[in-house]
Amino acid sequence: MTTTTLAVLVPLLPFLGSAAGLLLGRTAPGLVRPLAVLPTLAAAVLAVLVAARQGGGRAVDAATQLTPTGSVPIDLALHIDGFAALVAVLVGTIATCVQIYSTGYLRDDPRYPSYAALVSLFTSAMLLVVYSGDLMVLLVGWEVMGICSYFLVGHYWETPEARSASLKAFLVTKLGDVPFLIGLFALAADAGTFQITGVLGAVASGRLDHPTLIALLLLAGVAGKSAQFPLHTWLPDAMAGPTPVSALIHAATMVAAGIYFTARLLPVFAASAAAMTVLAVMAAITMVGSALAALAQDDIKRVLAYSTIGQLGYMAGALAVGDRGAAVFHLLSHAAFKALLFLAAGAVIHAAGTNSLTAMSRMSGLARRIPDAYWTMTVALLALAAIPPFAGFFSKEAVLVAAEHTALGERDVAPAGAGWIVLVAGLLTALLTAAYALRLWLRTFRGRGPEAPDHGRQPIAMTSVLWVLAIPSLGFGLTVTYLDDWFDGHPLTPTLTTAVLGTGLAAAGAVITYAVWRTLAARTPVTASVPAPVPRVAHPDAEAGQVEAEALHLPRPAEDPADPGRALLGPLHGPAAAGFHLDAVYRTAFVRPVLAAASLVRFLDREVVDTYVRAAGNGAKGLGWLVRRAQTGNVQTYLSALLAGSVVLAIVAVALANAVAGA
Repeated sequence: MTTTTLAVLVPLLPFLGSAAGLLLGRTAPGLVRPLAVLPTLAAAVLAVLVAARQGGGRAVDAATQLTPTGSVPIDLALHIDGFAALVAVLVGTIATCVQIYSTGYLRDDPRYPSYAALVSLFTSAMLLVVYSGDLMVLLVGWEVMGICSYFLVGHYWETPEARSASLKAFLVTKLGDVPFLIGLFALAADAGTFQITGVLGAVASGRLDHPTLIALLLLAGVAGKSAQFPLHTWLPDAMAGPTPVSALIHAATMVAAGIYFTARLLPVFAASAAAMTVLAVMAAITMVGSALAALAQDDIKRVLAYSTIGQLGYMAGALAVGDRGAAVFHLLSHAAFKALLFLAAGAVIHAAGTNSLTAMSRMSGLARRIPDAYWTMTVALLALAAIPPFAGFFSKEAVLVAAEHTALGERDVAPAGAGWIVLVAGLLTALLTAAYALRLWLRTFRGRGPEAPDHGRQPIAMTSVLWVLAIPSLGFGLTVTYLDDWFDGHPLTPTLTTAVLGTGLAAAGAVITYAVWRTLAARTPVTASVPAPVPRVAHPDAEAGQVEAEALHLPRPAEDPADPGRALLGPLHGPAAAGFHLDAVYRTAFVRPVLAAASLVRFLDREVVDTYVRAAGNGAKGLGWLVRRAQTGNVQTYLSALLAGSVVLAIVAVALANAVAGA
């Protein structure tokens, strides 16, 4: 097969698996798991073959026009360069791991067939975004991912948290997609084409008339999809969905789409210094703010959610200083260890038996009960904290090096001010990241809370995936010297200055956090043993196939005295735990005015419009009643009325005649 044919099959196979899974899910339940795993696995294998053939060299382009669409044609086009080839391998690999993991994690879930089909469709949509060479075709995959995220985040629709989280994710991302669509049309109008190669050619020749406006409109969509400030608030709430979905969204789909899109069209953004500065400021606020919020969370999945937002801020920062190689390198590295972190968190949830026990203040004894999750999560947290030689160290250093070069004027793709903004924010975030990563590890595996009941051994489908993902989390960064051709041909190796600063700050954050934890732990008595359990009940928000968990009656503590995050943040802890009250700001600035306007419209509709409609109907009804009363059927009455009417008319006629004669 040609490379083009293989590339077409990569997004097509998961789509066909999704369609077959939806059709046969109830009639042939034995085929559900093979249809979930095998097409995605085959797509991953084909993506590897496409990457091997592309080899980081010249891009593979192919296009066909199905039907004319007017002055700006829309083509089914492929554009596969080194970035696209590697990202497709990433998406296929992570999606396969998630599907395999889900066969064990959701083995008893009655809605598993629809879940597996939606995950396959999600994967297909992201692969379409990755390989697409036409912006309108890319938009199809972009929007399909939004629909899939709505259904998957709301998988446990019985709970109000899942319903509100799915709706919030859909609406917030759509809020960014509206200006994003306008920006795509404006870009195509200036460039005269939707094809990415044509757009980049127009940028190179200076044919974009409104680069700043277009870039800012596109950034709104990127901020929504990739959860960047100020449209990031949907991502922490999306933790109400199944944990494997969180791994897929945070590592390989949805949030990665905005970063990948910006990297693909980076020359469009680089054509406007204002847009690059806005992107740098957005990335800096996202990095630091999300790291502070992660340091204040008690729920393990919300810590990881804010961590994802911060790491996406690193990628956006690399793009803001004009280095898409560093951004995509960190995207690939982050995908491995973040998928591992979420799936290991899923093992913690599975061990506890219910999603309601993911508060770190309630954890104890997990290191010996789930050793696979313990060791692999330790590897992933070391990668997240950018400790050498783990993958996160090399990719995060690539971002800091790019920011340093721009700040010192060694690169002129972006303003020097953008470089300084990203560099300072990146170094501060390195300190905070190590702090909340160690805090999560200590409170999850070295906590002294009441021990949750043991729900047995982890399925092999779950533990095997954890060890598979631990390999790139540990060793992917070591391949950086062999991937230069895939990343625009320039090296991504660390420099001494940023390596010393970044690692030193990370070490300082870890040491301070550990010292505070030891001090607080010495002052805090061990939590009392678990009360006797009540009869087993099914928790409506239980994960791991709706398993039954013991109703432990463990109240969530208002304040955990052994929490180092509270001591480190001080007065910032409350606002950080609440996401700096950004949701409250949105409710005040947007939700309440909209609800007030809706109430006014409802009042006017009910009290004004409906009143006139009812009055018109009642008037016609009353007139009909009068006419009906006049129709007695008595001929004498009719003749008398006719005579009286004639007399009245005669009198009126005489009066008018006299009036006319007198005049």
